[in-house]
Amino acid sequence: MGYMSVKEAAEKWGVSERSVRNYCASDRVYGAFLTGKTWNIPKDANKPARQAKPKLVPPTLLEIIREEKESKVQGRIYHKIQIELTYNSNRIEGSKLNHEQTRFIFETNTIGFNEKGINVDDIVETVNHFRCIDLIIEYANYSLSESLIKKLHNTLKSGTSDSRKSWFAVGEYKKLPNEVGGQETALPEEVPVKMRNLLNAYKQKKQKTFDEILDFHYQFEKIHPFQDGNGRIGRLILFKECLRAGIVPFIIDDEHKLFYYRGLREWENEKGFLRDTCLFAQDKFKKYLDYFRIDY
Repeated sequence: MGYMSVKEAAEKWGVSERSVRNYCASDRVYGAFLTGKTWNIPKDANKPARQAKPKLVPPTLLEIIREEKESKVQGRIYHKIQIELTYNSNRIEGSKLNHEQTRFIFETNTIGFNEKGINVDDIVETVNHFRCIDLIIEYANYSLSESLIKKLHNTLKSGTSDSRKSWFAVGEYKKLPNEVGGQETALPEEVPVKMRNLLNAYKQKKQKTFDEILDFHYQFEKIHPFQDGNGRIGRLILFKECLRAGIVPFIIDDEHKLFYYRGLREWENEKGFLRDTCLFAQDKFKKYLDYFRIDY
């Protein structure tokens, strides 16, 4: 068998000598070997086939959010989620803080005062909600568990006036019966079993669909496991589970809360009300992603 030099191979294959050396060094030329620093290439060796460049996989939304959180970048999607999710979810539950005040607290960790009084709990729960969002980002890929749900509640309600009430269990299930929208919810003694059953049934669904996530939300709100804060915890879970399932998340606007309430109320009879409200919210979130040029 005869051999040719790097220069001869380069002329034969129509490539640079550097490319030939790279082919040989990466074992892509069968039978080539080194003598000192000189490559000996079989004369009948074929030019190596061109290797397809690996396609770059764009980062996921969760990866982008985590990166922006760690780098403390402002004015992008993590910043947007913190303000929009906190403002709207708190407003749905009766917070008097406006959008600008919510943004100001997140960006400066301070609050400006005006002639109108501001409820201290609104401020505390706003700051706490920011921390809850960081928690669902941190635990986004973890399965839902009672411990995580209780941790979210403890984070949300810590330092509030509720936390100083002997009958209010921060980070634990409720001690007293309560209603939501005039509807009875699970009794305190029923909550632990109902929550375990709900979580076990949910875990059996390997690949969570949009409707399955919404159904969990409905069942959670129907149980109403905590004395207060159930709506905000439920919507945080919604956002987390969408991230985990690779589904574009969404934020229910305060202005659409009546449609949202109707959807929860009618879920067992007509799933379209809640589904359409959430899909509408998802479309709005997609516009955020489009603006920030984030693939989904």
